[in-house]
Amino acid sequence: MNDKIKEYSSLIEEKLYKYFEASLPEYKILFDSMEYSVKNGGKRVRPLLTLLFYNACGKDDVLKAMPMAEAVEYIHTYSLIHDDLPCMDNDDFRRGKPSNHKVYGEAIALLAGDGLLTSAFERISVWSLAGLYDAETAVKAIHELSVYAGARGMIGGQIIDIGNENNPNADFDNLKLMDSLKTGCLISVACALGCIAAGASQDLIDSAKTFGEKLGLAFQIKDDILDVTSTLEKLGKMTGSDKENNKSTYVTLLGIEKCEELVKQLTDEAMNALDVFPYNEAIKEYANYLADREY
Repeated sequence: MNDKIKEYSSLIEEKLYKYFEASLPEYKILFDSMEYSVKNGGKRVRPLLTLLFYNACGKDDVLKAMPMAEAVEYIHTYSLIHDDLPCMDNDDFRRGKPSNHKVYGEAIALLAGDGLLTSAFERISVWSLAGLYDAETAVKAIHELSVYAGARGMIGGQIIDIGNENNPNADFDNLKLMDSLKTGCLISVACALGCIAAGASQDLIDSAKTFGEKLGLAFQIKDDILDVTSTLEKLGKMTGSDKENNKSTYVTLLGIEKCEELVKQLTDEAMNALDVFPYNEAIKEYANYLADREY
């Protein structure tokens, strides 16, 4: 693995939990619940991409981009807590451990997700007020994150996903739209945030978004493959859930072999968007790693 990827991954794990250290005893359980899910492992794809794109713009002081990396991971984690709730996917496990609501109950889990969502915007704004970057940069980051994580982005994709339950007739275009929103949007904005923190041009920001859109779709198709081919021990959650929920997936529509080809095609298309970045080797290596992963 590239040294930059190792360095940034360690830095993310070091900084990600500082927010949860200060809380009043009256609502400590809320912060414990938030921290439980943030600490529950994961690949840290989104915050890592934020730091990698910051560096790809020619910047080395990645701590300047860390609040934005934290923000996008908090939003991702909130979405997982809510996804697992009985009113949504009703999953008992996440990354090999009991889901948040199985540990803290549904009410606390719901509020923990709410807390993480709003904390994301707090992280960006508070560091702008502290002088880490200017107000214009903070507003731009908050705007992009709210659009891509909101009703026209990730949450919109979740609505389509709910509509697809017990619908084995969803076609490829429907799945592509759903995953472009539900998965691709947050990965795309994670890449863009690194460029925004670096003060990059709009052209670079747009290229980062294109990379994220392609990578996000490849990532989800790979997840569909793993839902069929992997195990609970490797994946950290129950496999075969899509089949149990009678959902159409890329695998049911196209077959595993075609899906593998599509993952490679989309990953190659994502790579093409990196040509405009002066330092892109680490991102290329990471994209290939995600395409070849087993969990």
